[in-house]
Amino acid sequence: MTATHGSGEAPAESLAAAQAEAGDNKLIAERREKLRALREQGVAFPNDFRPDAFAGDLQAEYADAEAWPAETIEAQARRVKVAGRIMLKRVQGKVSFVQLQDFTARIQLFIHKGTLGDDTYDAFKGWDTGDIIGAEGVLMRTRTGELSIRVDALKLLTKNLRPLPDKFHGLADVERRYRQRYTDLIVTAEARETFRKRSHIIGRLRQWLEDEPRRFMEVETPMMHVIPGGATARPFVTHHNALDMQLYLRVAPELYLKRLVVGGFDRVYEINRNFRNEGVSTRHNPEFTMLELYQAYASYHEVMDLTEAMIRDAAQHVLGTTQVTWDGQDIDLGPAFRRWRMDQAVLEANPEIKPEDIRDREAMAAHAERLGVPVKPSYGWGKILLEIFEKTVEGDLIQPTFITDHPVEVSPLARENDTDKGMTDRFELFIGGKEIANGFSELNDPEDQAARFRAQVEAKDAGDDEAMHFDADYIRALEVGLPPTGGLGVGIDRLVMLLTDSASIRDVLLFPYMRPEA
Repeated sequence: MTATHGSGEAPAESLAAAQAEAGDNKLIAERREKLRALREQGVAFPNDFRPDAFAGDLQAEYADAEAWPAETIEAQARRVKVAGRIMLKRVQGKVSFVQLQDFTARIQLFIHKGTLGDDTYDAFKGWDTGDIIGAEGVLMRTRTGELSIRVDALKLLTKNLRPLPDKFHGLADVERRYRQRYTDLIVTAEARETFRKRSHIIGRLRQWLEDEPRRFMEVETPMMHVIPGGATARPFVTHHNALDMQLYLRVAPELYLKRLVVGGFDRVYEINRNFRNEGVSTRHNPEFTMLELYQAYASYHEVMDLTEAMIRDAAQHVLGTTQVTWDGQDIDLGPAFRRWRMDQAVLEANPEIKPEDIRDREAMAAHAERLGVPVKPSYGWGKILLEIFEKTVEGDLIQPTFITDHPVEVSPLARENDTDKGMTDRFELFIGGKEIANGFSELNDPEDQAARFRAQVEAKDAGDDEAMHFDADYIRALEVGLPPTGGLGVGIDRLVMLLTDSASIRDVLLFPYMRPEA
């Protein structure tokens, strides 16, 4: 029990937790004694068993009971070797049943004392739920129709010392699920399925991007930067001892990826870990996974098309449907995603704001005050517009919506619109009231970019911890020449949340950030 939970528990809950802990300690002591006996007998942790079949594959192959009745399986006399964890064990005299779980599924073991032999059977009866075993035998189907293995050889591979959670209640403590993900994955089928889907989603994104006609190339860029750049975020700071220099964990790979476009790789992408020194919430983790890509000779319009098609394809490929449910909301990824200017969205949600107010800093500040939106003296009308949007619009964007045309003030790397000065060719994609992706036509004017970097430096000097540094080498790369380019960043963790109906980012991260246990 951790300190973060102990202070809020009722006395009865505390007593129950203490009793459970005492019971676990007793079982652990008993299992350690069994391990001591195993050590005396020889090798306690053998590594000489090699499975040749997996439970999920066998279950799928013999799923049709009519095509594979008991007598047909019996006549086939197929021998298999499986390995996994004992999840359920029932000893009934000379006959026992075990539910063995490997990384694919579960399968039943049918164990008869006469077939296995007295010594091995007697040893088996002392094994515990959670032990890892190897079993060899012939496939069969029981009278109840369950595919099973009639075991004639059995071996204990790893002794479990810590009892698994009760099979009926699972791992009820959410914090314990995150801290002890290894146990959560053993006992929680839904958790295993979520992370299988996460793997499939990322694999599908890679395949889709690299297939014709898109032909993107996956690359890897540095994780430690001399200058943090590519996003307005507070970085983590580290130190390189040998060179005696300060380094930053990357907040985004953007500036390096665009250097590659300068170098002639016209279509590049990276699925990367980013690190931002920000708060922790159901939508934020200090380290997170991002898909970032750049396509030469494309604008934010083509990138929106690509984003929409890619997300729709991932849903269809992984889930078999474009209709999903997220946090109680039904969402359809099939129809064309809405495209809505930020200023128009704010005007519709806030009838008190007039079109002529949007670029009037004082008028927007007055509206922000009325809405309870804090405004710093350094905010221009563009930043205030964004703050009002986040307060009054963002949370209501349930169906997929591209919010386009963001102010220059809050888009230091995006290209300014040719005809609508003060706005950039930028979009953010919102689904379920949450930002999923961010993209824009890249700023490739080196002089304009240098001026915006200088403005960011001024903001940093004025106390903005998330403002960017001036990256002279990136300006030099732009001076070599960046072709017209469209860029995109997709939050993989949030996309997985969407496609697995997960309410918290911690549910889709194998090892989310947690404070140390007391």
